[in-house]
Amino acid sequence: MQGIEERKIWRYEGGNITARTDSVVTEVPLTVHLNNEEVATLLSSPHERKELVVGFLASEGFIKQKSDIKKLLLDEREGMAWVETGEKNEQAESLFLKRYITSCCGRTRPHFYFANDALTAKKVTSTFSMSGRTILEFMLSIDSELFAKTGGVHGGGICDAKQVLHITYDTGRHNVLDKLYGWGILNEISFDDKCIVFSGRISSEVLLKASKMGVPILASRSAPMGLAIDLAQELGVTAIGFIRNGRMNIYTYPERIVP
Repeated sequence: MQGIEERKIWRYEGGNITARTDSVVTEVPLTVHLNNEEVATLLSSPHERKELVVGFLASEGFIKQKSDIKKLLLDEREGMAWVETGEKNEQAESLFLKRYITSCCGRTRPHFYFANDALTAKKVTSTFSMSGRTILEFMLSIDSELFAKTGGVHGGGICDAKQVLHITYDTGRHNVLDKLYGWGILNEISFDDKCIVFSGRISSEVLLKASKMGVPILASRSAPMGLAIDLAQELGVTAIGFIRNGRMNIYTYPERIVP
């Protein structure tokens, strides 16, 4: 199975130590070059790497749509990706990885963003709604054989009100969102009537990626972080956590969830 390697381990059980093999998840580097300049090295599971690159570049504001990409070459063996765009986004490139500090919702406590986050995160105004029962059902679809064997990956899916459109997985929570973003861009789908079901914690970074995509509902079986809830309220995203055993917690914009 792609993304799995076998390693020798020593198992302690019942007072005895025995040698055996066990399945562990594979994580490999991918260095991304944009317009002949190296911009980042991503560590990820070795699948859907084209989607990862496209989603990462979109999330950072380098591209907005499929037509912005003039050439994309991927060398899986060497772990290299080269992307050419029609026009350089000078602003995104100059602000990449720089910090930006702003006060949020008039509060005195500052929120820290990367500068590109402040430029690319957007308020989601979609009136899309979805059945709670459907979200519970779709959450079950992201359980993967890879997770069952290794316990080392996160899963995520992009859904509309009727079906799960695409499922992906990765060692990194943020990579899962980038892969979903990249898949959507490459297939030229709209995100304003979609939901993401997700296995990992909803951190502020994950929430920001959802808002950049324009996804109105982000649903996870894990916990949201406090800053992520604040950002969800500010950015118009319905944040849902602790989806398990037929129930869920809705933290923001509950009007999008119907019985």
